Amino acid sequence: MLRASAEAVAAQCLTGSLRLRLTEQFIHAHGYRPSASQTRYWERSIPALANTLNEAGLGDVEVILEFALPLSSKRADAVLAGVHPVTGEPSYVVVELKQWLQATPDEDDPALCHVDAYKHPVLNPIEQVRRYCQYLVNFNAAVAERPHRVHGVAYLHNATEFEASRLRAIELDEQGQLFTAEHRREFLDYLRSKLSDKHPGVRAADELLAGKTLPSKQLMSVAAKEVRERRQFVLLDQQQVAYRTVLNAVEKAKHSDHKEVVVVTGGPGTGKSAIALQLLGELYRRGVPALHATGSQSFTKTMRKVAGERKREVQDLFKYFNSFMTAEKNSLGALICDEAHSIRETSANRYTRAEHLTGKAQIDELIDVAYVPVFLLDEHQVVRPGEMGTVAEIMAAAARRGLRCTVVPLDSQFRSGSDAFLRWVVRLLGLEPGGPVAWDPDDRMHLLVADSPRKMEAFLETRRADGYSARMSAGFCWPWSPEPKPGDPLPADVVIGDWARPWNLRGDRTISGAPPSALWATDPAGFSQVGCVYTAQGFEYDWSGVIIGPDLVWRGDRWITDRTASRDPVFKRTTSDEDVDRLIRNTYKVLLTRGMVGTVIYSTDAETRAKLLELGVSSLEPFGSTEAVLAP
Repeated sequence: MLRASAEAVAAQCLTGSLRLRLTEQFIHAHGYRPSASQTRYWERSIPALANTLNEAGLGDVEVILEFALPLSSKRADAVLAGVHPVTGEPSYVVVELKQWLQATPDEDDPALCHVDAYKHPVLNPIEQVRRYCQYLVNFNAAVAERPHRVHGVAYLHNATEFEASRLRAIELDEQGQLFTAEHRREFLDYLRSKLSDKHPGVRAADELLAGKTLPSKQLMSVAAKEVRERRQFVLLDQQQVAYRTVLNAVEKAKHSDHKEVVVVTGGPGTGKSAIALQLLGELYRRGVPALHATGSQSFTKTMRKVAGERKREVQDLFKYFNSFMTAEKNSLGALICDEAHSIRETSANRYTRAEHLTGKAQIDELIDVAYVPVFLLDEHQVVRPGEMGTVAEIMAAAARRGLRCTVVPLDSQFRSGSDAFLRWVVRLLGLEPGGPVAWDPDDRMHLLVADSPRKMEAFLETRRADGYSARMSAGFCWPWSPEPKPGDPLPADVVIGDWARPWNLRGDRTISGAPPSALWATDPAGFSQVGCVYTAQGFEYDWSGVIIGPDLVWRGDRWITDRTASRDPVFKRTTSDEDVDRLIRNTYKVLLTRGMVGTVIYSTDAETRAKLLELGVSSLEPFGSTEAVLAP
């Protein structure tokens, strides 16, 4: 971020010092030099804005370049801070600068547009800046109760009306306007109508930058209605205990300087995410600032879709664990950390700006940001090196601060599925002492062993034809090719004999009919690809087909893990054999517990398949029909 008056910005542009300063900041933050396109933006777009402001007589307006949106990696190109010429209140204009020569709206969706420089459609800049404004209002206390102070404009300073006027096909409002080079005079008038030429913008900029980061009352009101009106789960027994434990801690925090950590533990299907949503709805109803966070892109995007399908702004309440690196201490009443077993050692990565490299542990960031941090987790779902989401780690972090830490175990499933099956899987994989035990079939989970992936897939297809959801997943034992260009077939990387299927997509775009990574578990088209643990974790479907690869085989009286058979890039040379063994077993625990009605297992190893049959798991092969397999 760089802040200066419009007059100072224009002077620095003229001397070339602005580009040098921004380049130094970029290298300091990222560790490498900016791209040519980034440099061109600094050399062309920023001077275009600064010169326009000075021509309008607004040289004393404060310009905040590369303005970071709260709790987000997104940055607005510029925020102009000044005084409104009529009301005398602070006034802000969020500006999105574009060097585009032309842009055409998408035929099916005018909120999208096509630009020659990009292969894929991009967001219409009017919609882009409008969302930046709405997000700023939703999360900055300086404007949360005064949304009329925030205005938004896209400035296409190289485009003519003929080349860009069709972008205005979408609705225009105070937070979404567009001006082109041809209408520069109108842009000057627009800026004068929002910013006074008689008052400097220093105080307004200070107020905005000092604004606390927390969800606005308006956003919480909308979210309470959206979350609570959706299908509600009746919380029973320990679920109700966990729910009330959190609410009681929040009430204490409201009436005194009380801070408490709550940990909720439970396996798949024990209702952790149901508790999370119920808590969010009730906390918002009570006006308590709260956010939901996970470490999984797939899980976060799905939660956003579930809770914010009708009201897009509600989606902004669902964050990632690494969103709180610079958040103010105790700025939230509660933070609901779902799937907390995926908490990392640190939020920093190679893209983290240098000023954010504090060395602080991610657990500490999450505890510090809220009066009541809540961690919902399953310790047997830690599947990557560096994941620190265990009860012991969280309790230790709380103890270092002298905080009370309450642990609530969820010991029963509240979904379709089988407690007996979950216990069998944990014993099978050696995640609890005692060794594997015979499978005693119950009426809640069908468990089968297939002698080929082709037969497993065919069987699952019959279940889908009967109206069930189904997915196939596998251990990370096959290479993963780069994604193809749109229209090209997906590479069939998972090859077993004469059977081959592609992995799920990695990115967030649909390619060749396959859903984006985050939707593999929920989009019916995901059945055609083999999922990995990172897309399956956190999700459930009726029938699960699991391919156990050569990284985990049964030999004699024990499991043997073979790290050389794993293609998972998260396993480094520095990852110990002990950690690899634990993480591979946890991976298969996750994959084997996704099914709510039935699970079909195929192992690439004959001795492993024989062991499963020896433990009493029925073979899929002798039966001639689905009905025979599922007969009681």
